[in-house]
Amino acid sequence: MLIAFHKPFGVLSQFTSDGSSNATLAAFGFPPRVYPLGRLDADSEGLLLLSDEPGLNTRLLDPERGHRRTYWVQVERVPSAAALAQLAHGVTIQGHRTRPARAGLLAPPPEIAPRIPPIRFRKSVPDCWIALELTEGKNRQVRRMTAAVGHPTLRLIRVQIGRLPLGDLRPGAWRLLEDAERREILDGGA
Repeated sequence: MLIAFHKPFGVLSQFTSDGSSNATLAAFGFPPRVYPLGRLDADSEGLLLLSDEPGLNTRLLDPERGHRRTYWVQVERVPSAAALAQLAHGVTIQGHRTRPARAGLLAPPPEIAPRIPPIRFRKSVPDCWIALELTEGKNRQVRRMTAAVGHPTLRLIRVQIGRLPLGDLRPGAWRLLEDAERREILDGGA
């Protein structure tokens, strides 16, 4: 079985508590024996897949397979073309050079419901949204990449895995995927 879940802000991508005040996946009534394929940090939102099928984790997350994941990222200030090119060509974070990615401004900005709690707002510092498409997923990679080019992440939403979009799945909701949707994920590599 393969499940699409819209992970809300403040939820861990695991079933057991880490001692923080964050909720866990146990709060959402998933079927027994499923586990998350990859993860999103507690302060990130969006599409998270869960499954009970051995081997899917490697099939979807091994960077050598080039499986794409798309993020919408609200960042401080408006990145220049040079900053976006740096993101696209790869940046060095924690001694690791990131793989080439796709990066671009989202103009107009996406219409997204405000986050609860809201992101920090500073009158003197503008923000904007960028789209970032990766084929790897290091710990806090998107946040570290945007910070490396001088644009700290304010809000991060994974909107697509492979060719499967988050769509209108509401925060905290999940559903079993149909065969056609499953193919959109499994065939959604580079």
